[in-house]
Amino acid sequence: MRDRFSIFKKNLPRILDLPDDVLLGLPKITMVGSLHAYVENHQGLLFFSEKEIHIKTQNGLVKIVGNAFVLKMMLYDEVLIEGEINDVTFELEK
Repeated sequence: MRDRFSIFKKNLPRILDLPDDVLLGLPKITMVGSLHAYVENHQGLLFFSEKEIHIKTQNGLVKIVGNAFVLKMMLYDEVLIEGEINDVTFELEK
């Protein structure tokens, strides 16, 4: 029964023609070159410094590494980061 629900949940966005991030709560990261990162569907900032940011998501952790980071905007489930972005990684929760 649980497997059927998982399969249904994964296929629901395609059936309804909606993006995966909307129905599944997946993080959506939009970057403008290496200057801005806009993260949607986050669950909070876990760590913030001038050189590194850790953002909690439903499925794990987004790590952004670079220099001169500034938090330009933070809403309930959206965050905009400005600075020199060198690396973005996603670590799944175990």
